[in-house]
Amino acid sequence: MELLHGHRGHGLRTAALLRRSHPFDKELQVAGLLHDLGPLRAAGGPAGHPGEVLGALLGDRVARLMLLAGPDEDPAQDALRQAALNGHHAGLDAGVVEDWRPVLELVAAEAYDF
Repeated sequence: MELLHGHRGHGLRTAALLRRSHPFDKELQVAGLLHDLGPLRAAGGPAGHPGEVLGALLGDRVARLMLLAGPDEDPAQDALRQAALNGHHAGLDAGVVEDWRPVLELVAAEAYDF
């Protein structure tokens, strides 16, 4: 959550678009929320792509979606790309970062099978 508080705008709009188009795919929404974070550092390690670093917390599918890596026929990746392009348009009410806390917690819990 700390990472997201300083990072507003495009990720929120992308996630909001994915919430509307794919309301039951929480992993896709989280990937949209986080997809444009800059390089991150995990516990003293080297900086890496957010998908690689956050994948350990949020699961393999979120990591693959954020990296846009995986089967080319994956419709979720196409949806993420399209939402990211459309998310650049201003004027979309995307809410605030705290709105996403329950979704992030849910995806993280499912990644760890709590």
